Amino acid sequence: THYEAHIAKDHEIFKVGDIIIEILHTPGHTMESSCYLLRDENGNQKALFTGDTLFIGDVGRPDLAVKSDMTEQDLARYLYRSLRTKIMTLPKDILIYPAHGAGSACGKNMSKETYDTLENQLNSNYALRKDLSEEGFVKEVLDGLMTPPSYFAENVRLNKEGYDSLENVLNRGEVALNPDEFEQKANLFNALLLDTRAPQTFKDAFVPNSINIGIDGGFAPWVGALIPDLKQAILLITDEGREEEVITRLARVGYDNTIGYLKGGIKAWTNAGKEIDTIVSISAEELAKRYKEEKISLLDVRKPSEYDAEHVENVPSYPLNSVNTVFNDLDKNKEYYIHCGGGYRSMITASILKSRGFENIIDIAGGFEAIKQTDLHLTQFICPSTLK
Repeated sequence: THYEAHIAKDHEIFKVGDIIIEILHTPGHTMESSCYLLRDENGNQKALFTGDTLFIGDVGRPDLAVKSDMTEQDLARYLYRSLRTKIMTLPKDILIYPAHGAGSACGKNMSKETYDTLENQLNSNYALRKDLSEEGFVKEVLDGLMTPPSYFAENVRLNKEGYDSLENVLNRGEVALNPDEFEQKANLFNALLLDTRAPQTFKDAFVPNSINIGIDGGFAPWVGALIPDLKQAILLITDEGREEEVITRLARVGYDNTIGYLKGGIKAWTNAGKEIDTIVSISAEELAKRYKEEKISLLDVRKPSEYDAEHVENVPSYPLNSVNTVFNDLDKNKEYYIHCGGGYRSMITASILKSRGFENIIDIAGGFEAIKQTDLHLTQFICPSTLK
């Protein structure tokens, strides 16, 4: 078969001291995807390093490496067969070590756990159910996937063509700017102002038109999803002492054009008498009170899968990753209340809308987790994603 032709030359074996590493070709996430099987000195199969083929609680999405001669459905079928012929046949007590976990865009239900036994995954991972047919697998694994971040394809290009050294990237980015220099450079280079402080700190005072993507959340994936141009000039507002960390983490996903940071942060900006902006944030309890007393526009910016599982009745879905498209339907003269799961993504959304001239934006602190503790009516029925 076509699948067998692609995997006919796998099972290369390498020996490192007394340990044996066996390469298993497991196409599906990409055609090149492989897992590394570790055997001890007695040949016993002890651990499998699964890369992006199998995660804890999920599998690698098959729509990121689609080519003209192969659809995402084709790759999903490869993945189904790889899982069942290469991984699910291994000893149940073998340890599974994926390449990464929760927060990545390479899957949709990844756990934050870093390893597990194959047996536990056979019992809990939806994609490994024994009764799941190939067609059923294809449907389930493709259902609810977010649009691939634009930086994925660009990173592939960079990996092939080469990129600047981290030393050069750091030298360009670690330029301390006083408030006047920061403002001048922002105007000269039409730079994006990226504030990486915690959401509930950011809301109290920030440089006008800056975007908040907190360094202590899903930083890199959201930068990649929301900043389409990898060459975009970026100026930073960070917590003191974290400038190098932010520049490095931007560079890891291809954003090499940081051109400086605000020395002394928002405190220096305020002390210099510069204008600041703020975002109103209210509790879930206050939201529930207002929701019942008046007609308000509440936006749910979580992923579609989160929204479909449970949401506030009659509230539309506006996933954050679609902010550059469907949010154009919103009315700048209206007041909008915004929530996500816990408060991280709603502040990103609020800051983006603020930068685009939406003045009446209210963030819900604690997000949906806090809303669930109120008496607002929740539903699992899917509501239309339109708001006029």
